[in-house]
Order: sequence, then structure tokens, then C-alpha cells
Amino acid sequence: MKIGMVGLGKMGLNMVLRLLRDGHDVVVFDLDERVIDLAKEKGAQSVPTLSDFPSALTKPRVVWMMLPSGQPTEAVILELDQILSSGDIIIDGGNSNYKDSIRRSEFLKRKGIHFMDIGTSGGIWGLENGYCMMIGGEKQIFEMLKPILISLAPSTEHGWGYVGPNGSGHFVKMIHNGIEYGMMQAYAEGFEILHAKKKFGDQSTTLDLHKISEIWRYGSVIRSWLLDLTANALEEDHHLSGIESWVSDSGEGRWTVFEAIDLDIPAPVITSALQARFVSRQEESFSAKLLAAMRQKFGGHSIKKK
Repeated sequence: MKIGMVGLGKMGLNMVLRLLRDGHDVVVFDLDERVIDLAKEKGAQSVPTLSDFPSALTKPRVVWMMLPSGQPTEAVILELDQILSSGDIIIDGGNSNYKDSIRRSEFLKRKGIHFMDIGTSGGIWGLENGYCMMIGGEKQIFEMLKPILISLAPSTEHGWGYVGPNGSGHFVKMIHNGIEYGMMQAYAEGFEILHAKKKFGDQSTTLDLHKISEIWRYGSVIRSWLLDLTANALEEDHHLSGIESWVSDSGEGRWTVFEAIDLDIPAPVITSALQARFVSRQEESFSAKLLAAMRQKFGGHSIKKK
């Protein structure tokens, strides 16, 4: 079974390389010719346009997309719908909204095209460590895809699995990312408190954050892969002086919060972590200025002037 891969960002390219390493035939398409060349150097085939996929793949055709959520994914699915036929399989391994995945599966079903939403985690380390995959769609298609999934997974038994019908794979990945927001924020806040503490006894000193992160990595109840990556970052730059305090979000944290509200589920940690990312993008906070003004008015507290 040949596998078509659309979208060769860092994650998509590493997935291609892992599949090739395991002996699979892979046909790639991307608008960036540089990554196409990298994939071809490792043994992948390429097609000049999406329209060339049907002739390059064997039936049932499998096309795996690793694209940004929203319009890029939507556009490619609409084009694939025109060129693929009944029995073919489209996999969305990106971070699409699960509601979009349910809608897309129903849309493709009218032509007999199967759709699988596979929430994929592992980032740029997946080539070495394998990818965690949360798989939604038809159970029989999942069974058919197992040889591909095993090649991408951390092991034959761990880090991947079927979670339910269409939409469930991306739903589980959405919650996964929401939890990730909270964990990252807790680490960030803890290390900021450590960074702010300058004095112990008579000694004026700055705590060695990298050393502390290395201590915590072994035997501690808060050890994790995120802590490993934190230690790597602090080793490269103890004070993170080369990084701007601006944090983006991919959208999945927002969707998790929206879902919590719809289900009447309290999610204060994830919500707070999302809000902290918004705060990081403000060059100047109007609300903070207003808080200072209110304190000055009711209590005569001092305010800092520009």
C-alpha cells in the first residue's frame, strides 16, 4: 500500500522519513520544493500537483494530510473529493476542530470516500521517538491502516489507539492540548518564582534554574517530557534572554475552553493558561492601568507614571 502525504512541515516530513525507514512507499506533495527534495533524497516519490495522486497511488488510495487547520485543510479535502474515488481514504493528522472532522466525514461519505481524523502528537521529536496518535473514524479502516500506524507509533503496543467514530480523534487531541496548556503554564509560573528569588540568608544569589530542572527530571513526581524540554531550553540560555515574552496559541486551547463551557464543566486551570497567553501578547495592558487607577482613587495608593 502506497501512502500519499500532503504537507511537509517539520512534523510531516519526519513522518515521511519514519515511514520510508520502515519500508513503506510514500508519495509526497507540498508547495515547498525544498522539503520535497529532502523527502526524495530519502527515497520518496513526488507528484507535481494533487491531481496526480490518483495515478501515483494504488487502490485503495491513502492520502494523509498534515496541514494547518481551517481553510488549508478544507481546500485540500475539497480538491481530493474531486479526484479520489469510492474506497479511498483521507486522513487528517493535523489539529482540525472535531466538529469540522464530523462534517467532512459526512461530506466525503456520499462518494464512498473514507475519512479518518488522527490527532497526532510528537512534534519535531517524532522521527526519533514515534508519534502519539488518537484515531477516530470507521473501525474497519483503522484495522486496514494498522501497518502504517505501527510504523509511526512509539511502539507496537503503546502511544496509539482507536478512540471512536469520526471526530473523536480530534476531540481527544483537543483535550490533550488543553491539558498541555495547563502543564506548561504551571512549569512557567514555578520557574518564574524561582527566577525572582534572589536572596537566601546573607547570600545574594540567583538560583540556577537549569540545575534545578535537571534535579527535578529524575525521581520527582513532576518529571515529564515537558520538563526535559524545559531543561534543554534553560541549558541553552539560562536567562532566556534571546526570547521575547510573546506566546501564541494554535486554537485547540480555545476550543477546549469552549467545550468545557458547553458541557458545564469547570476548567479553571486550562482557561487561566489560555488567558495567560493572551496577556503575553499585550505590549500595554489597559486593564492593568485601570486597576492601578482604581486603587489610587479608593485607597490613595501610589501609581507609576510614564
